[in-house]
Amino acid sequence: MKMGSDAIWIAEAEVVQLLDLKDAIVALEAALRDEARGEAQNMTKTLLQYGKNNLHAIGGKLGNLVGTKTWTHTQGGTCPLLLLWSADDGSLVAVIEAFALGSLRTGGISGVAADWMARQDARVMAIVGTGKQALAQLGAMLAVRPIDRLQIYSPHAESRQAFAAKAREEFGIETEVSASVGDACEGAQIVTLVTRAAQPFLAAAMLERGAHLNAVGAIAPDREEFAQDVFARATLVAVDNLPGVQQLSREFMTQYGASGWDKVMPLSRLIASACKRTARDDVSLFKAMGMGISDLALGVELLKRARARGAGRAIHQPTKTKPRLAGARAKNPV
Repeated sequence: MKMGSDAIWIAEAEVVQLLDLKDAIVALEAALRDEARGEAQNMTKTLLQYGKNNLHAIGGKLGNLVGTKTWTHTQGGTCPLLLLWSADDGSLVAVIEAFALGSLRTGGISGVAADWMARQDARVMAIVGTGKQALAQLGAMLAVRPIDRLQIYSPHAESRQAFAAKAREEFGIETEVSASVGDACEGAQIVTLVTRAAQPFLAAAMLERGAHLNAVGAIAPDREEFAQDVFARATLVAVDNLPGVQQLSREFMTQYGASGWDKVMPLSRLIASACKRTARDDVSLFKAMGMGISDLALGVELLKRARARGAGRAIHQPTKTKPRLAGARAKNPV
Protein backbone atom coordinates (compact mmCIF):
# COMPACT_ATOMS: atom_id res chain seq x y z
CA MET A 1 0.00 0.00 0.00
CA LYS A 2 1.38 3.38 -1.01
CA MET A 3 1.38 6.45 1.22
CA GLY A 4 -1.66 8.58 0.43
CA SER A 5 -3.96 5.74 -0.75
CA ASP A 6 -7.07 4.96 1.26
CA ALA A 7 -7.05 2.56 4.20
CA ILE A 8 -10.05 0.39 5.03
CA TRP A 9 -12.22 0.01 8.10
CA ILE A 10 -13.37 -3.58 8.64
CA ALA A 11 -16.48 -3.72 10.80
CA GLU A 12 -17.39 -6.44 13.28
CA ALA A 13 -20.05 -8.00 11.04
CA GLU A 14 -17.50 -8.26 8.22
CA VAL A 15 -14.94 -9.90 10.51
CA VAL A 16 -17.50 -12.59 11.37
CA GLN A 17 -18.35 -13.16 7.70
CA LEU A 18 -14.72 -13.32 6.55
CA LEU A 19 -13.14 -15.58 9.19
CA ASP A 20 -14.19 -18.53 11.35
CA LEU A 21 -12.42 -20.37 14.17
CA LYS A 22 -10.91 -23.10 12.01
CA ASP A 23 -9.49 -20.45 9.67
CA ALA A 24 -8.09 -18.63 12.71
CA ILE A 25 -6.28 -21.75 13.98
CA VAL A 26 -4.61 -22.24 10.59
CA ALA A 27 -3.55 -18.57 10.41
CA LEU A 28 -2.22 -18.61 13.96
CA GLU A 29 -0.06 -21.69 13.46
CA ALA A 30 1.37 -20.22 10.26
CA ALA A 31 2.27 -17.00 12.08
CA LEU A 32 3.94 -18.96 14.90
CA ARG A 33 6.07 -20.75 12.33
CA ASP A 34 7.03 -17.33 10.96
CA GLU A 35 7.98 -16.25 14.48
CA ALA A 36 10.18 -19.33 14.94
CA ARG A 37 12.00 -18.43 11.70
CA GLY A 38 12.53 -14.86 12.88
CA GLU A 39 10.05 -13.49 10.33
CA ALA A 40 7.55 -12.16 12.88
CA GLN A 41 8.14 -10.08 15.99
CA ASN A 42 6.15 -9.35 19.13
CA MET A 43 5.82 -6.13 21.05
CA THR A 44 5.70 -7.13 24.72
CA LYS A 45 2.25 -6.56 26.18
CA THR A 46 1.75 -3.31 28.04
CA LEU A 47 -0.79 -3.08 30.84
CA LEU A 48 -2.02 -0.20 32.96
CA GLN A 49 -4.26 -1.07 35.89
CA TYR A 50 -6.50 1.58 37.38
CA GLY A 51 -8.88 0.37 40.04
CA LYS A 52 -10.60 -2.74 38.69
CA ASN A 53 -10.01 -1.65 35.11
CA ASN A 54 -7.13 -2.34 32.70
CA LEU A 55 -5.72 -0.58 29.64
CA HIS A 56 -4.00 -3.07 27.32
CA ALA A 57 -1.75 -2.70 24.27
CA ILE A 58 -0.16 -5.50 22.26
CA GLY A 59 1.40 -5.44 18.83
CA GLY A 60 4.04 -6.74 16.50
CA LYS A 61 5.27 -7.17 12.95
CA LEU A 62 4.19 -9.83 10.45
CA GLY A 63 5.29 -9.70 6.85
CA ASN A 64 5.14 -6.13 5.53
CA LEU A 65 2.64 -5.02 8.16
CA VAL A 66 3.02 -3.77 11.71
CA GLY A 67 0.12 -3.31 14.07
CA THR A 68 -1.22 -2.87 17.53
CA LYS A 69 -4.41 -3.88 19.25
CA THR A 70 -5.50 -1.76 22.15
CA TRP A 71 -8.49 -1.80 24.46
CA THR A 72 -9.64 -0.80 27.90
CA HIS A 73 -11.37 -3.50 29.92
CA THR A 74 -13.68 -1.69 32.31
CA GLN A 75 -16.54 -2.73 34.54
CA GLY A 76 -18.77 -0.88 32.10
CA GLY A 77 -17.51 -2.57 28.93
CA THR A 78 -14.77 -2.47 26.32
CA CYS A 79 -14.11 -1.54 22.67
CA PRO A 80 -11.02 -3.21 21.15
CA LEU A 81 -9.49 -2.03 17.88
CA LEU A 82 -6.67 -3.48 15.77
CA LEU A 83 -4.70 -0.96 13.70
CA LEU A 84 -2.44 -2.04 10.83
CA TRP A 85 0.25 0.10 9.18
CA SER A 86 2.67 -0.46 6.33
CA ALA A 87 6.06 -1.52 7.70
CA ASP A 88 7.68 0.22 4.72
CA ASP A 89 6.27 3.75 4.80
CA GLY A 90 4.16 3.91 7.98
CA SER A 91 0.89 4.59 6.16
CA LEU A 92 -2.37 3.41 7.71
CA VAL A 93 -3.59 0.20 6.08
CA ALA A 94 -6.60 -0.91 8.14
CA VAL A 95 -8.64 -0.42 11.28
CA ILE A 96 -10.40 -3.59 12.38
CA GLU A 97 -13.13 -3.82 15.02
CA ALA A 98 -11.83 -6.56 17.26
CA PHE A 99 -14.55 -8.06 19.46
CA ALA A 100 -14.94 -11.29 17.45
CA LEU A 101 -11.29 -11.17 16.44
CA GLY A 102 -10.33 -11.32 20.12
CA SER A 103 -12.46 -14.41 20.71
CA LEU A 104 -11.09 -16.10 17.60
CA ARG A 105 -7.52 -15.27 18.61
CA THR A 106 -7.90 -16.36 22.25
CA GLY A 107 -9.77 -19.54 21.41
CA GLY A 108 -7.62 -20.24 18.38
CA ILE A 109 -4.28 -20.06 20.17
CA SER A 110 -5.57 -22.57 22.73
CA GLY A 111 -6.57 -24.77 19.82
CA VAL A 112 -3.08 -24.60 18.33
CA ALA A 113 -1.53 -25.42 21.71
CA ALA A 114 -3.88 -28.34 22.37
CA ASP A 115 -3.26 -29.73 18.89
CA TRP A 116 0.44 -29.95 19.73
CA MET A 117 0.27 -30.78 23.43
CA ALA A 118 -2.90 -32.74 24.22
CA ARG A 119 -3.47 -36.46 23.82
CA GLN A 120 -4.63 -37.40 20.33
CA ASP A 121 -7.54 -39.41 21.76
CA ALA A 122 -8.85 -36.68 24.10
CA ARG A 123 -12.63 -36.96 24.24
CA VAL A 124 -13.59 -35.38 27.56
CA MET A 125 -13.07 -31.67 28.21
CA ALA A 126 -13.56 -29.71 31.40
CA ILE A 127 -14.09 -25.96 31.36
CA VAL A 128 -13.95 -23.71 34.41
CA GLY A 129 -15.45 -20.33 33.67
CA THR A 130 -18.48 -19.61 31.52
CA GLY A 131 -17.94 -16.00 30.46
CA LYS A 132 -17.66 -14.44 27.02
CA GLN A 133 -14.50 -16.36 25.99
CA ALA A 134 -15.69 -19.80 27.07
CA LEU A 135 -17.65 -20.80 23.97
CA ALA A 136 -14.71 -20.04 21.67
CA GLN A 137 -12.43 -22.12 23.92
CA LEU A 138 -14.81 -25.05 23.53
CA GLY A 139 -15.04 -24.53 19.77
CA ALA A 140 -11.26 -24.56 19.47
CA MET A 141 -10.94 -27.89 21.29
CA LEU A 142 -13.65 -29.40 19.09
CA ALA A 143 -11.70 -28.22 16.04
CA VAL A 144 -8.56 -30.16 17.01
CA ARG A 145 -9.74 -33.15 19.07
CA PRO A 146 -12.72 -35.60 18.96
CA ILE A 147 -14.34 -34.12 22.10
CA ASP A 148 -17.75 -35.63 22.74
CA ARG A 149 -18.34 -34.66 26.38
CA LEU A 150 -18.01 -31.34 28.21
CA GLN A 151 -17.92 -30.98 32.01
CA ILE A 152 -18.69 -27.47 33.23
CA TYR A 153 -18.02 -25.57 36.42
CA SER A 154 -18.70 -21.96 37.38
CA PRO A 155 -19.29 -20.60 40.88
CA HIS A 156 -22.87 -19.73 39.97
CA ALA A 157 -25.29 -22.59 39.28
CA GLU A 158 -27.37 -20.52 36.86
CA SER A 159 -24.25 -19.70 34.82
CA ARG A 160 -23.34 -23.38 34.61
CA GLN A 161 -26.79 -24.32 33.39
CA ALA A 162 -26.95 -21.45 30.88
CA PHE A 163 -23.57 -22.33 29.41
CA ALA A 164 -24.47 -26.02 29.15
CA ALA A 165 -27.53 -25.04 27.11
CA LYS A 166 -25.42 -22.77 24.86
CA ALA A 167 -22.85 -25.50 24.27
CA ARG A 168 -25.52 -28.04 23.33
CA GLU A 169 -27.23 -25.58 21.01
CA GLU A 170 -24.03 -24.40 19.32
CA PHE A 171 -22.17 -27.70 18.99
CA GLY A 172 -24.60 -30.53 19.83
CA ILE A 173 -22.19 -31.84 22.44
CA GLU A 174 -23.08 -33.83 25.56
CA THR A 175 -22.72 -31.60 28.62
CA GLU A 176 -22.58 -32.18 32.36
CA VAL A 177 -22.89 -29.48 35.00
CA SER A 178 -20.44 -30.08 37.86
CA ALA A 179 -20.75 -29.06 41.50
CA SER A 180 -17.02 -28.31 41.96
CA VAL A 181 -13.79 -27.76 40.03
CA GLY A 182 -12.60 -31.23 41.07
CA ASP A 183 -15.77 -32.87 39.79
CA ALA A 184 -15.45 -31.05 36.47
CA CYS A 185 -11.85 -32.25 36.00
CA GLU A 186 -12.59 -35.89 36.80
CA GLY A 187 -11.89 -37.99 33.72
CA ALA A 188 -11.05 -34.96 31.55
CA GLN A 189 -8.11 -35.16 29.16
CA ILE A 190 -8.30 -31.42 28.42
CA VAL A 191 -8.99 -28.78 31.08
CA THR A 192 -9.47 -25.12 30.21
CA LEU A 193 -9.46 -22.34 32.80
CA VAL A 194 -10.98 -19.10 31.56
CA THR A 195 -11.87 -17.03 34.61
CA ARG A 196 -11.09 -13.73 36.30
CA ALA A 197 -10.16 -15.43 39.58
CA ALA A 198 -7.86 -13.58 41.96
CA GLN A 199 -6.88 -16.71 43.93
CA PRO A 200 -5.92 -20.19 42.65
CA PHE A 201 -8.70 -22.75 42.62
CA LEU A 202 -7.22 -25.68 40.66
CA ALA A 203 -4.80 -28.04 42.41
CA ALA A 204 -2.56 -30.62 40.74
CA ALA A 205 -4.43 -33.53 42.35
CA MET A 206 -7.57 -32.55 40.44
CA LEU A 207 -5.92 -33.30 37.07
CA GLU A 208 -5.95 -36.75 35.50
CA ARG A 209 -2.61 -38.23 34.46
CA GLY A 210 -1.80 -37.09 30.93
CA ALA A 211 -4.21 -34.16 31.05
CA HIS A 212 -3.58 -30.99 29.07
CA LEU A 213 -4.25 -27.70 30.86
CA ASN A 214 -5.07 -24.47 29.01
CA ALA A 215 -4.72 -21.59 31.51
CA VAL A 216 -5.97 -18.54 29.67
CA GLY A 217 -7.97 -16.46 32.14
CA ALA A 218 -5.39 -14.87 34.44
CA ILE A 219 -3.79 -12.23 32.19
CA ALA A 220 -2.87 -9.65 34.82
CA PRO A 221 -0.71 -9.83 37.98
CA ASP A 222 -3.75 -9.54 40.24
CA ARG A 223 -5.19 -12.83 38.94
CA GLU A 224 -4.33 -16.48 39.48
CA GLU A 225 -6.12 -19.67 38.48
CA PHE A 226 -3.99 -22.71 39.32
CA ALA A 227 -1.90 -23.66 42.36
CA GLN A 228 1.88 -23.92 42.30
CA ASP A 229 1.84 -27.71 42.69
CA VAL A 230 0.65 -28.00 39.07
CA PHE A 231 4.19 -27.12 37.96
CA ALA A 232 5.56 -30.18 39.76
CA ARG A 233 3.49 -32.43 37.49
CA ALA A 234 3.91 -30.42 34.29
CA THR A 235 6.38 -32.23 32.04
CA LEU A 236 5.66 -30.03 29.02
CA VAL A 237 5.19 -26.27 29.54
CA ALA A 238 4.57 -23.75 26.77
CA VAL A 239 3.43 -20.13 26.60
CA ASP A 240 2.25 -17.84 23.83
CA ASN A 241 4.79 -15.11 24.60
CA LEU A 242 7.59 -15.57 27.14
CA PRO A 243 8.29 -11.88 28.00
CA GLY A 244 4.59 -11.26 28.56
CA VAL A 245 4.33 -14.22 30.92
CA GLN A 246 7.51 -13.17 32.75
CA GLN A 247 6.08 -9.71 33.40
CA LEU A 248 2.38 -10.32 33.95
CA SER A 249 1.63 -13.91 35.05
CA ARG A 250 1.63 -14.21 38.83
CA GLU A 251 1.48 -18.01 38.55
CA PHE A 252 4.68 -18.20 36.49
CA MET A 253 6.51 -15.35 38.25
CA THR A 254 5.96 -17.08 41.60
CA GLN A 255 7.24 -20.39 40.27
CA TYR A 256 10.26 -19.31 38.26
CA GLY A 257 11.22 -15.93 39.72
CA ALA A 258 14.58 -14.84 38.37
CA SER A 259 15.68 -18.26 37.09
CA GLY A 260 14.40 -21.55 35.74
CA TRP A 261 12.71 -20.05 32.69
CA ASP A 262 14.60 -22.45 30.42
CA LYS A 263 11.91 -25.00 31.31
CA VAL A 264 9.28 -22.80 29.64
CA MET A 265 9.00 -23.05 25.86
CA PRO A 266 7.42 -20.45 23.56
CA LEU A 267 4.69 -22.17 21.54
CA SER A 268 6.40 -21.09 18.30
CA ARG A 269 9.58 -22.96 19.29
CA LEU A 270 7.61 -26.03 20.34
CA ILE A 271 5.95 -26.12 16.90
CA ALA A 272 9.22 -25.53 15.05
CA SER A 273 10.87 -28.38 16.96
CA ALA A 274 7.90 -30.71 16.37
CA CYS A 275 7.94 -31.40 20.12
CA LYS A 276 4.63 -33.16 20.85
CA ARG A 277 3.78 -35.03 24.03
CA THR A 278 5.07 -38.55 24.54
CA ALA A 279 3.73 -41.49 26.52
CA ARG A 280 6.06 -40.47 29.36
CA ASP A 281 4.49 -37.02 29.76
CA ASP A 282 2.11 -36.31 32.61
CA VAL A 283 0.43 -32.89 32.63
CA SER A 284 1.06 -30.49 29.76
CA LEU A 285 0.51 -26.82 30.54
CA PHE A 286 -0.18 -23.94 28.17
CA LYS A 287 -0.35 -20.36 29.40
CA ALA A 288 -1.69 -17.62 27.13
CA MET A 289 -1.49 -13.94 28.01
CA GLY A 290 -2.35 -12.56 24.59
CA MET A 291 0.32 -11.47 22.12
CA GLY A 292 0.57 -9.15 19.16
CA ILE A 293 1.54 -11.77 16.59
CA SER A 294 -1.74 -13.60 17.25
CA ASP A 295 -3.83 -10.51 16.53
CA LEU A 296 -1.69 -9.62 13.52
CA ALA A 297 -2.08 -13.14 12.14
CA LEU A 298 -5.84 -12.75 12.06
CA GLY A 299 -5.67 -9.10 10.99
CA VAL A 300 -3.45 -9.91 8.01
CA GLU A 301 -5.74 -12.77 6.96
CA LEU A 302 -8.82 -10.58 7.34
CA LEU A 303 -7.22 -7.82 5.27
CA LYS A 304 -6.36 -10.26 2.48
CA ARG A 305 -9.91 -11.62 2.41
CA ALA A 306 -11.51 -8.18 2.65
CA ARG A 307 -9.51 -6.93 -0.34
CA ALA A 308 -10.35 -10.05 -2.36
CA ARG A 309 -14.09 -9.68 -1.69
CA GLY A 310 -14.37 -5.91 -1.76
CA ALA A 311 -15.30 -5.74 1.91
CA GLY A 312 -14.46 -2.91 4.29
CA ARG A 313 -15.18 0.81 4.14
CA ALA A 314 -12.56 3.11 2.64
CA ILE A 315 -11.21 5.72 5.02
CA HIS A 316 -8.99 8.62 4.05
CA GLN A 317 -5.31 8.40 4.84
CA PRO A 318 -4.54 10.83 7.69
CA THR A 319 -2.46 13.73 6.43
CA LYS A 320 -0.08 15.97 8.32
CA THR A 321 -1.21 19.56 8.95
CA LYS A 322 0.94 22.32 10.39
CA PRO A 323 0.02 22.89 14.05
CA ARG A 324 -0.82 26.38 15.34
CA LEU A 325 2.16 27.51 17.38
CA ALA A 326 2.02 31.30 17.42
CA GLY A 327 -0.58 31.41 20.18
CA ALA A 328 1.97 29.96 22.58
CA ARG A 329 4.12 33.12 22.47
CA ALA A 330 4.36 34.93 25.78
CA LYS A 331 2.73 38.35 25.97
CA ASN A 332 5.00 41.41 25.91
CA PRO A 333 5.64 42.69 29.43
CA VAL A 334 3.74 45.83 30.33
